[in-house]
Amino acid sequence: MRYTDNAINIIAAKSFKNIGRAWINKNLKGNESPDTIVSLINKNSKQDDEVTFDDFEFSKTKIINQLYKLEEFCDGIVAIGDKNFPKYRGNVKESEQPIFLFYKGNLDLLDTDNCNITVIGLLNPDEAIEQREQKIVAEIVKYDITIVSGLAFGCDSIAHKQALNGGKTIAILPSPLNNILPAKNRSLAFEIVEEGGLLLSEYFDEHKSAMDLSSRYKDRDRLQALYCDAIILAASYAQDSAQRWKLFDQKLDSGARLAMGFAKDYNIPRAVMYDQTLDSNNPMFDLNRQLISEQRDITILTQKSLEELIKKVKSKKNSKPAIQTNLFE
Repeated sequence: MRYTDNAINIIAAKSFKNIGRAWINKNLKGNESPDTIVSLINKNSKQDDEVTFDDFEFSKTKIINQLYKLEEFCDGIVAIGDKNFPKYRGNVKESEQPIFLFYKGNLDLLDTDNCNITVIGLLNPDEAIEQREQKIVAEIVKYDITIVSGLAFGCDSIAHKQALNGGKTIAILPSPLNNILPAKNRSLAFEIVEEGGLLLSEYFDEHKSAMDLSSRYKDRDRLQALYCDAIILAASYAQDSAQRWKLFDQKLDSGARLAMGFAKDYNIPRAVMYDQTLDSNNPMFDLNRQLISEQRDITILTQKSLEELIKKVKSKKNSKPAIQTNLFE
């Protein structure tokens, strides 16, 4: 597993109380010495007790020992300050900017020179939705665009599997790479890597509670938005779908709603699969309808609008990408 001392320093810094992504992105650029990091922690964060150099080194040793369990599952770790740390798309606030990533596979797929489109949706699409999503992904892959999704059941799995027919795909996980979630998609995850794709996670340890896991799913949804040049919603229930359609015996997911919300915040182009004639009475398209009514700049996919979206994504290679950077860089 490849990683720099800088990456371990960044992970160690985050292990201390009141140190999160926002603090690190505000106070560190990467490659600071442990002494400097300790000084900044004591100066610019609220610690119960002063952090010593020995405290920091102990945290680093503990982290390195924990990383051994990832050896065969993880190719490497990258963090802010590392030369190969991937730049995100869009305008992202400090608390949502990634600070370190664990990966297996082709990390170059996250480069801003590589065109990525995220395709997401609900866990239990019907056959018609599956077929329509497959056609969209197949068309995107023809243009050498990488498909990003979250390895969940349903629309995520459809997107990954279709992309593997001649293309590349990135799976972003809410779990460490040695514990693929959902477990039933482990073979799909391995196939993604074998076919030149990428597995990505912000975690090396197991979740501590149901609330922690829920937060990790939310962070997964955020990464799906900030590492793509456009995002497509195949189909999804809305927050009030259960009450509206009396669907109380089913698990209605919210991940797609969160990812689409992050994309809106980051100013990432958004599109939805929707046909008024076919989908108007299908609760699986509740979120699609809601987004269309609320967001005037969202694209409703047709053959023509999909071609235009692909053209827009491809054209970014010849123009400067919209990436948030430090004013003094």
